[in-house]
Formats: sequence, structure tokens, C-alpha cells
Amino acid sequence: MSLLEIKSFVSHIKPFNHLKNQELEEVCSHLDIVYFKNDIEILSPSKEVEYLYFIIKGVVQERNEDEVISVYAENEFFNPLILIRNEIKHTYVTVQESICYMLPKDIFLKYMYQNEEVESYFFSSISEKLNNSIQDEKSKELLSFSIAKVEDAYLQKPIYVDETETIHNTVKKLIDNKAESILVKRSDGEIGIVTDSDFVKKAIYNRIDFDTVVSSIATYGLISIDANDFLFNAQLTMSKKNIKRLLVLKEERIIGTLDVVSLNSFFASHTHSTSSLIENAVSIEELKEASSKFIRTIRTLYEKGIKVNHISKLISQLNEKLFEKLYHLTAPKELQENSSLIIMGSEGRSEQILRTDQDNALILRDDFSMDKESIMKYTKTYTKYLVDFGYPLCDGNIMVSNPFWVRTSKEYKDIIFDWITKPSEDGFMNLAIFNDAITVTGDKHLLKDVKEYMFKICQNTNTFYPFFAKATLSFETPLGLFTDFVVDKDLHKDELDLKKGGIFPIVHGVRSLGIEKYLNETSTFDRLQELYHIGVIDEEFKNEIVETFNFLLTLRLKFRLEKIDNHLNLDNYINPSKLSTLEKDLLKDCFKIVNKFKKFITYHFKLNMIS
Repeated sequence: MSLLEIKSFVSHIKPFNHLKNQELEEVCSHLDIVYFKNDIEILSPSKEVEYLYFIIKGVVQERNEDEVISVYAENEFFNPLILIRNEIKHTYVTVQESICYMLPKDIFLKYMYQNEEVESYFFSSISEKLNNSIQDEKSKELLSFSIAKVEDAYLQKPIYVDETETIHNTVKKLIDNKAESILVKRSDGEIGIVTDSDFVKKAIYNRIDFDTVVSSIATYGLISIDANDFLFNAQLTMSKKNIKRLLVLKEERIIGTLDVVSLNSFFASHTHSTSSLIENAVSIEELKEASSKFIRTIRTLYEKGIKVNHISKLISQLNEKLFEKLYHLTAPKELQENSSLIIMGSEGRSEQILRTDQDNALILRDDFSMDKESIMKYTKTYTKYLVDFGYPLCDGNIMVSNPFWVRTSKEYKDIIFDWITKPSEDGFMNLAIFNDAITVTGDKHLLKDVKEYMFKICQNTNTFYPFFAKATLSFETPLGLFTDFVVDKDLHKDELDLKKGGIFPIVHGVRSLGIEKYLNETSTFDRLQELYHIGVIDEEFKNEIVETFNFLLTLRLKFRLEKIDNHLNLDNYINPSKLSTLEKDLLKDCFKIVNKFKKFITYHFKLNMIS
């Protein structure tokens, strides 16, 4: 190969792409080509290590006796840490005819220590590489304030009173609508405004009679802006005119008011506008409108580079607010006072970013006398509302519309006793889902009491933990012997299932450890942190699992947003051929961590001793 071809090869391999041109040329000038037949031992503890190897063609395995530790293929390199530490523990063997470049040890070490970015790469853990890669990618996609539109911010809906209305009645209307300002219609058609501060500063401070007409304290000559105008224009207008509110028009019709607080908070936390819509909703229609903003909010946070575990928490908070508000708007008062509405599964773990399906249930007080038929009539209505809002029905029928998931506290304890002491696949699945439950609204003690009972029964059943944890190994990790991705050949041709391949094993393995250790946390991230604090896993392993889990969730979100754009059904499949080289490498690293975690769970619960 020519020097130009060699430079092209090496410069596309991370971290050598960070070498300066002169450094790259020097490195490439010292490369030699070597050929190995199949089943040739390249390195072993008995041999002296002299070179770093870049694979041009072929496959090399790193082995510890009969166990395959890692596999290296084309466009990859192996044994850098051996050269750095001058210590070799494993054997490297070809499993195909292989052609490699050899870089002398002294040249590798010279330019590694000379180039800060190359050096930091080799001294970073897998978790740091994953974290850095996500930040690098997202930093390129920061949402620009200059392209955001006025209608993207939170707008208070227009509320009107006539100019002859009294101050007292206007305040009452303001409070009933949970608003901060109200528009005043004058007989000549001009629109004025009165804010909550006006009532304090103009009416109360000046001791104006509350039966005085509201027009006496209203401000007229309002300035407006079009909904499709840019937010920075709204900011400039407010600053120039020294005002705090603008009327927002769409097709010359007033659709709301924009205040300076909403403007300034838009980019500080884009969830603010959606959260305000939920809090201020006084009807099903307004709540539905708020729910329609969720996808845009998620996309904005994702494009701003917010890590998926933080996005999921923010979106979960919005979901919980929406579920709570819908329950308060629609449920009979006596039901609200004698129940606990809970969400379970991925919703309870705060890991359901895009809407997949409903996972909810209702716990009733043991002494609640409302008949079950009336309760079920309402819960079916509640489920229909959520479907209308865009939350699909649960395939497993784990919803409040199913009588199975509407029980008294005692009835839940009875069924949980059966799930634990009479093991079955369905029982373990239901227990896993219930273990992730959190209270959305109502009496939190109802769920707390049932969960304490669940932990107590688990701890009194010695054989429970390994059989429950065994599901961690239900699915094969989609990484082949030669580091190729194992993809589907049928319905999802050339795709792999991220949930089965990596997300579920982490979720259920961590969940199993959490039940064993009596953890009240429901989030996988929070459970991992607590498992580290109590000494179940060390800090490095915890970080590896956290960053692996975060990377897998990020990839799934990336592909799901693309599917939304293309009007496709949401699922857990991704096409690895659509990943960048770096993403492919990191996904392989992730699957290696998943396999490492599976081995940990197998050893911890002694899964090889059960059938």
C-alpha cells in the first residue's frame, strides 16, 4: 500500500484520527505488514510484546484458557494496554487468515503520550468513552434560540371580561382559570389587559372599591406579535418597549399572551411550557392539547444534548402530572379519597420516554364500600381518555380497565403471595411489573404497605431469588463470535432488538438485585447507585452499566424518533448498518458489558445450579 492509503486506513480508526498530520505520517512510516495463517498464536503470556496490531483483514480472538474474552476484526486494533502496562495475561489467536499492520511499541508509546487526546482515550474506561461519545454527538446538535418560534413557548390562553365587569368578579374569574392575566374588551373593540399584579398595585394599594369596573385599572394600547415570528424578536420587542407581555396573533386572531417568564424559561427548561399547560388545564380538551406537546418536548431535549436518563425523568414527571390531572378531573370524589392510582413497568421506572403502552393499576382501601361495577365503569373511561391522548392500550392488558389490576390492599397482598410462593412465568412477570410501581395520586401508604408485604414474603422464601433472576438470561446478546452483530433474518430483516439484547437484561438483573436487597428505588439508574452504595457492585462496574444502559436507551430513542418522522410503528429494533463506525464500536462494547453483567448475575444468584 502507498503511504496515502496507509494514512487513510489509520486516520479512520479512533483515537488515531486525533493525530496531527505530521504525527500520523510518522506513525504510518513505521508500519509493517504481517500475514498470519488461521489458528496462529500471535501473543501469549510467554512471549515478549513488541508491536501494536491493526487488523487489515481477518479475525483475532483474545482468550483466557478456553474462555473468549474479546474478538477483534477488520479496522480494529488489539493489545494497546499490554504495551502500556508491559504485562500480558491472555492469549491472542487468529481464527481466520489475517493480515495486520504492526506498529513498534516505542513509536506507539511516543505518540500516545505526545498527543493528549490519544492518551486520554487509552486511559478512559468504557463508561467514560460512552459518556464522551454521547456528548460529542449531541454538542453538534444544540438547538439554536434564533430558530425557535413564538408559538413554541408557553402561551396563556386568552380569557376575556367586558369593560363593565367589576374588579371583584374579574379576580374571581382569574382565580377560577388559574391565570395570571385577563383581557378586557372595550366597547370600541380595543383590547386591554389586567394582571394579577395590577390588582395588588392599582386596586388594593389605592383602596379602590372592588365593585368598581375593571376597565379603571386595565392597560390599553397592547403590542402584539405573530405566532410564527421568532422568539428573539419577541425578546427584542419586550426589551425595547419595557413591557412584560405580548398579545400573540395567528391569522389576526388572538391565541394567547406571551409573558417574559415563559420567554426566559423556554430554553432553561423546555418542559416548563408543557408542564404549565397541564397544571392550568381545566378540561379534558386542554389536557389533551398538553399531551400533544410531549413529542416536541422530547425531541427538543434530545437535540439539545440532554442525556436520556435525564430526559426520561423530565418526561416521566410530565406523564405523572397528566395522569394525576386526568384522574382529578374525571374520577368520582369518593374514589379519589379511597384509592391510590399507580403506574408500573417502564413508566414506574421513569424509563418510558416515548409512549408505548399503558401500565397502570388502582389500589383501593380495604374498607372502601363503592361497588366494583361502578369503579370499573369509571376506570374503562379513564383508559379510553388515555388512548385518545395517544397512550396505546397495553398488549398484556395491564391497565385499570382490567378488573385484575383494580383490587383492595388485602387482595393485592393475596395475589402477591401466590406470585412468590407458587412460581410461574406469568406470576413472575406480574411481580416484576408491580415491583416497579410508584403512586401517581391518592394515598401513597397503600402502595407502600403492599410493597413492604411483598419484600417480607420474598425474604421468607429462600428459593425465590434465583428463579426470579433467571429471566435475566432469557435472551441471547446479539453479538456473534467474530464481533458481528446477530440480526434478524425474517420479519425484522437486518435489524436487532435492543430491548431483548441489552436493555431487558440490565433492567431485570438490577431489579432482581433490588428486590433481594429490599430497595425502594424504582429507576434502574437509582437502583444501580444504591447497589454501589451498599457494596453489591464496585464503582467502575456501576459506571460501565450506567453508561451502557444510557447508550442503549439513546440509540433506541434516536431510531424511534426517525420512525415517528417516517410514520412507522414504534418498536425496539434498530438497524446496525445505519450506525456510524464509532456507534458500532460502542454498541459492541455495550454488549460486552451486558454479557459481563449476565455473568455477574449468574454467579451472584448461582443460576447455573437451577434448571
